[in-house]
Amino acid sequence: MVRNSRIEPYMDVARPLVALGNEYGDGFRVEPHQHRRAQLLYGYSGVVVVTTPSGTLVMPPQRGMWIPPGVTHSVRMLGDVSMRSVYIEPEAIATMPDHCQVVEVSPLLRALISEAVDIPVEYNPNDRSGALMTLLLHELASLKPLPLSLPLPYNPILAERCRDFLLNPTTHDTIDSWANRMSMSRRAFTRLFRQETGLSFVEWRQQACLHAALPRLVAGDPVTTVAFDLGYKNPAAFTSMFKRTFGYAPRDVLRSGSWRAGSQAENH
Repeated sequence: MVRNSRIEPYMDVARPLVALGNEYGDGFRVEPHQHRRAQLLYGYSGVVVVTTPSGTLVMPPQRGMWIPPGVTHSVRMLGDVSMRSVYIEPEAIATMPDHCQVVEVSPLLRALISEAVDIPVEYNPNDRSGALMTLLLHELASLKPLPLSLPLPYNPILAERCRDFLLNPTTHDTIDSWANRMSMSRRAFTRLFRQETGLSFVEWRQQACLHAALPRLVAGDPVTTVAFDLGYKNPAAFTSMFKRTFGYAPRDVLRSGSWRAGSQAENH
């Protein structure tokens, strides 16, 4: 059983998986670091923001985040966060992506993670604990990514423009306005933007607005205010976009960072 502990004392345990459970307060930060093992984060409550050299990812409650081994990342908690982490030996699973991703967490995987944090670190591979961890390892191979990352371009001029936009994101910004400011044709700009971020400008702009909306909703800002501040014509348009991405309405985000809809407490 490993709860409210750091991974360092257990990093080299001779087991393919190590599971930890931790509770964090609103605003808690973990400075940039990296792990020899891969990591799957899962949050029962709260919103988790992970920043890497290549961009930012937002993990809502009841979702997970895949962090490959050796990737430098910092972590920030929005609301009170009840987090579970599974650390995986790199050779134990070879089919996972080499970049960070926010992922769906199935009910079965959620239950397995819940059990795993109460299993001894040096579990017996041949008993129930070992079978449970083996099943958990198999389930990790079927994680489905969610479009909740916000990659930043490497091109310095475009990166500066993106960072400026993040300070005041709005749906009113257009491809033509960005292309003109960079003295580029529309076609050249759209090609560069996708090449640098892997997303279309419209996709990236939507993700940026979501990244800006979540902290404000967690803090209790009214949905209508957030929607209008981001440039939506009405709250219904914002709500529709939000639900398509998260599967929940923005009003279901509580001040504590929990989801009303579909949230489940641990059975311990």
